[in-house]
Amino acid sequence: MTFSLIDTHCHLEMAEFDPDRYMVIHRAQHAGVQTIITIGSDMDSTIKGLKLSKKYDCVFSSIGIHPHDAKDFTDEVYKKMKTWATREKVVAIGETGLDYHYDNSPREVQKDVFRKHLKLTKETRLPVIIHSREAQKDTLDIISESGVNRGVFHCFSGDSDMAKKGMDMGFLISIAGPVTFKNARRLREIAKTIPDDYLLIETDAPYLAPEPFRGKRNEPSYIVHTARLLAEIRGITLEDLSRITTLNAKRLFSIGQLPQKGEIAYKIRNTLYLNLTNRCSNECIFCVRFHTDYVKGHNLRLAEEPTEEELKAAIKDPTVYKEVVFCGYGEPLIRLDVVKHVASWIKQKNGKVRINTNGHANLIHGRNILPELHGLVDSISISLDAHDEEAYNRICRPSFKDAFQGVISFIREARKYIPEVRVTVVTVKEVDIEKAGKLAKDLGVEFRIRELDVVG
Repeated sequence: MTFSLIDTHCHLEMAEFDPDRYMVIHRAQHAGVQTIITIGSDMDSTIKGLKLSKKYDCVFSSIGIHPHDAKDFTDEVYKKMKTWATREKVVAIGETGLDYHYDNSPREVQKDVFRKHLKLTKETRLPVIIHSREAQKDTLDIISESGVNRGVFHCFSGDSDMAKKGMDMGFLISIAGPVTFKNARRLREIAKTIPDDYLLIETDAPYLAPEPFRGKRNEPSYIVHTARLLAEIRGITLEDLSRITTLNAKRLFSIGQLPQKGEIAYKIRNTLYLNLTNRCSNECIFCVRFHTDYVKGHNLRLAEEPTEEELKAAIKDPTVYKEVVFCGYGEPLIRLDVVKHVASWIKQKNGKVRINTNGHANLIHGRNILPELHGLVDSISISLDAHDEEAYNRICRPSFKDAFQGVISFIREARKYIPEVRVTVVTVKEVDIEKAGKLAKDLGVEFRIRELDVVG
């Protein structure tokens, strides 16, 4: 199996699982679900969840009172929750929040209990699991007032504005089975645009079974169907989706070990990327390396730069991949000789080579290096990232004077030596996309727009 998933929200303690709970867990593990978080929604379910997390290695638990049961919340409940929060396998507070669809508890009581959960979140430093239904404004207002900035909106059903405001406050967005329903167009659009670092996945079992099990009892093994649909709409593989969401769950809930070492070769879809260096001659305002070590779940923060032999060993057979891309958390052509030697080796083995570059190589090396790449590189993607020099300097903050003109010159030269040349811009507000596209057309190269915060 090439993937593993974490079901970040399941009610494993509920009576629906009493007849076959052990087999439900077994099926989940067989399907690739490495961890299940069973969620407290009242005192009884919280206690049962604590027992399950103690019994099964793969089960963790949260403690909380659902807004439906907010009317039963007391000071004694708060004291017990505070004590339970110190237990080893308790990873979150909640679920808590507001539910104005059913109003099983008075709204003012829901708000008060929600605030108390957020207070407990701050006291325990655990993340919070938010339930919000038809209560978007009050939910966001109360979270904002609390200052809590670590948690997840579970089984997200809000609009894109709510998702954005939640992420701006630091919250992740968790997608469940309803995204697979035929009438879920709006939710699919939201799920497609959530940045990788903010995406989680769940079942909310025994509720909300995904297609093709809709209407039946849901269980953790069914999360694979939701994951496949999410991967499809985001244009990645199931392996990519599982790696991204598993990393996010581990980071949020402090479960298991995170990758400690930067990868020198990493696969996204059917492409292999080579992480040559973290050095760069730009400090772009949008660059992902300034706020995370990860791209599509891969740790790219290098302790040291890889040698040619280490890169070859990591590649193995280049024909397995659609292409091998020289890139990194920096500018790969800083290491020109390594690029040339490894690219030559890839071509000898009938692989396809692409370079992702900021177009500074001639400035870096003080000569036109493009003739040296002739015959070694099938395609090159050059980050234009602006429509003129003033915008380029403001956005990319280059270490070279007249860098924008250097990039333009590099693009013109690239056309002479490399079969496929593409320039890209990122959708930051400082860029005039139309002018940048016209510049690419005048240069005679392909033009591509990259969405801000979508990397890999």
